[in-house]
Amino acid sequence: QPPSLSTDNAMEGGAQQSSLWEPPEQDGGPAEQDGGEGQPELRRSQPLFIHGSSRQLPQEEPRASSLPSIPNPFPELCSPSNSPILSSPALGQGPPREGTSHVVKVFGEDGACRSLEASAGTTARQLCETLVRRTRALHDHSWALVELHQHLALERCLEDHESVVEVQSSWAPGADSRFVFRKNFAKYELFKSSALLFPEVMVSSCLEANKSMAHSELIQNFLNSGSCPEVQGFLHLREAGRKVWKRFHFSLRRSGLYYSTKGTSKDPRHLQYFADLTESNIYYVTQGKKLYGTPTEFGFCIKPHKVRSGVKGLKLLCSEDEQSRSCWMAAFRLFKYGMQLYRNYQQAQARLSQPPWIGPTPLRSVSDNALVAMDFSGCTGRVIENPNEVLTVALEEAQAWRKKTTHRYSLPAACHSSPLSTAIHRTQPWFHGRISREDTQQLIGRQGLVDGVFLVRESQRNPKGFVLSLCHLQRIKHYLILPSEEEGRLYFTMDDGQTRFADLIQLVEFHQINRGILPCKLRHYCTCVAL
Repeated sequence: QPPSLSTDNAMEGGAQQSSLWEPPEQDGGPAEQDGGEGQPELRRSQPLFIHGSSRQLPQEEPRASSLPSIPNPFPELCSPSNSPILSSPALGQGPPREGTSHVVKVFGEDGACRSLEASAGTTARQLCETLVRRTRALHDHSWALVELHQHLALERCLEDHESVVEVQSSWAPGADSRFVFRKNFAKYELFKSSALLFPEVMVSSCLEANKSMAHSELIQNFLNSGSCPEVQGFLHLREAGRKVWKRFHFSLRRSGLYYSTKGTSKDPRHLQYFADLTESNIYYVTQGKKLYGTPTEFGFCIKPHKVRSGVKGLKLLCSEDEQSRSCWMAAFRLFKYGMQLYRNYQQAQARLSQPPWIGPTPLRSVSDNALVAMDFSGCTGRVIENPNEVLTVALEEAQAWRKKTTHRYSLPAACHSSPLSTAIHRTQPWFHGRISREDTQQLIGRQGLVDGVFLVRESQRNPKGFVLSLCHLQRIKHYLILPSEEEGRLYFTMDDGQTRFADLIQLVEFHQINRGILPCKLRHYCTCVAL
């Protein structure tokens, strides 16, 4: 007579533990571990598929059990197509259970991969901090873990509190999905430039209901309470099962996302319920025109949790411009996560304000440690500690840079023949060499269309020139930097010699403090780390 289910489960539980953790051998051998002592493990186990040919057990070949899936730290023992990962909805809650570990692969923007061991409760923030320490990158809250589905051209930034293992468990077996570690400067821009992110035309119904409040004050009240304002506007919708796009007026209300079947009417008879955002994730569409035929490049997608692979079930939308898409994406995040999103931001700010001797080992760059105001007008230099004096000196310094005949920071004439000034910028993280204009726009777009995001690259049209690419008002502008020589002195300029710099480092550092001819100061440089 075949053994009972409980006996099978107990035997498989013992086999599973023996394969993964290799506990000390006991006198009774494997058979004794399958006895009564293995019964309590029944409540926290699920199937795990292991190659029978990889490891033979004394009693019988391993079979699928009903014990919880514990990820296999030995890939050679586990079938890639059948190796499950914990998918319990309570995965990220509470401390991880003892002995449960998962292998998470994270890719860099250069395609390099690093495998990390993560427990069931590891959050995206914790994994990012681990990668920052291992890559010795500058620690700030702009590092992010991005979920990328290459076959669908979808990507989204994981929130700090999300469980990495839980997200990984939602992927279909064999799907071309991965985690990417990169910068995302727009991650918390929601709480820094809220009034710009929610334009008045898209929150007009809230303004009408609160006529006594200013626009910025109203949006800030919503953010402080962890709620989402009612957002409305036109979006292009792709009809299910067809490649036809139609334009509808959408409204995001407390009860969900709706669209009107009759113009901009808000009559309940004309409102059609569209999607449950609490049981879905929102993704950017990166190749909308190529894969889905979107009317514009500003597409996004609502992907229900039950949709694991394929295009069927995806709700594809497309906005008219980047500002409209950013507003919708921010509203969806607020709608789904609410106050948790604001707590994530507060915790990120608190970590940045910690003294360097508290918390994890600080990883600050040399330039950050050396940014102090100095006065070299006397025989010896001194640190300027008075803030008012610092401001005065900065203004005088800006005027000095403008003078044509003044080269206060120029190298001595004997050094101008040295290639130092023409090559020293290659050591800087903001310099990206010879990349194309299109690749530059994609890189800045991936790392966040925030005012002040920039990089410097070689010019493709002028072999001796360089280009400063800068994001302002969600648009990327390019400024040509030309080298010039006068009286044996080499300098770089962006304004036909009105402002001159001895090298590109001085040019960048000047515009990090002064706007100059640019529409805004340089705030965040695009960088790629090697994993």
